[in-house]
Amino acid sequence: MKKFADSFEGLRTALAHKAVRTQCILGLLAVIGGIIIKLDHYEWLAFIICIATVISCEVMNTAIERIGDYLNMEKDPKIKTIKDLSSAAVLVSSLGALCVCILCVIRRLL
Repeated sequence: MKKFADSFEGLRTALAHKAVRTQCILGLLAVIGGIIIKLDHYEWLAFIICIATVISCEVMNTAIERIGDYLNMEKDPKIKTIKDLSSAAVLVSSLGALCVCILCVIRRLL
């Protein structure tokens, strides 16, 4: 049970970060959009996987940024590269989620 408590504490901490909250809001908007366009079961599976992946990437990005800041508050090109890479993971997952969303919407319009 302690592990679950620690995980929920981590989630609470993550939600204090603006970027994580933004991704959660975008995920909620995607769910609302999915309800409006009446996604089928497979589309819901894709949406849920995409939303969870993007939010997970953002949480990991936040953790990596905090580690970098903890290790060195000054500008360090090596830490910047690490932060840029973790940010790129969020970007890639977000673009993938956007593609899934677009494909589901186009399918409904045709």
